[in-house]
Amino acid sequence: MVCFNAPPTPEVARAPAFHLERPGDTAVPHPVAAMRIRGRDALVKFAGIETRTAAEGLVGMLASLPEDVLPAPGPGEFYYYEIVGFRVRTTGGVDIGTVVETIDTGSNDVWVVRANEREVLIPVIADVVRQIDRQTGTVTIEPLEGLLDI
Repeated sequence: MVCFNAPPTPEVARAPAFHLERPGDTAVPHPVAAMRIRGRDALVKFAGIETRTAAEGLVGMLASLPEDVLPAPGPGEFYYYEIVGFRVRTTGGVDIGTVVETIDTGSNDVWVVRANEREVLIPVIADVVRQIDRQTGTVTIEPLEGLLDI
């Protein structure tokens, strides 16, 4: 089963392959033989994986798609992978750190922003996130009161 952060789009449902990898390894494309969407999950049968034992060897792998399979994000939308590595600063120009991860909390997403040994959790909501600039790799936020206090 492949889990998504949102219901898969028709383009994703027709993906010819997923790239599978273990942390620290290189992603390897695995052709899709069949796929059935169930909400935010997809039951995927990979070509060449014919036994339960072979399928168990894929458990825990990170599944990703080639960028050209993904639909273009709409205005104000983005993919999680795009934001990793972006610098975060406040509307007042204070540098907060770098986005290292997105956490799906169920109600709103949260960015883990790291600067040296410090981590700050930034809610990805319109009241906080003011601008995402793909050209410069920066995110501008208006922090809620107390958000950046240690």
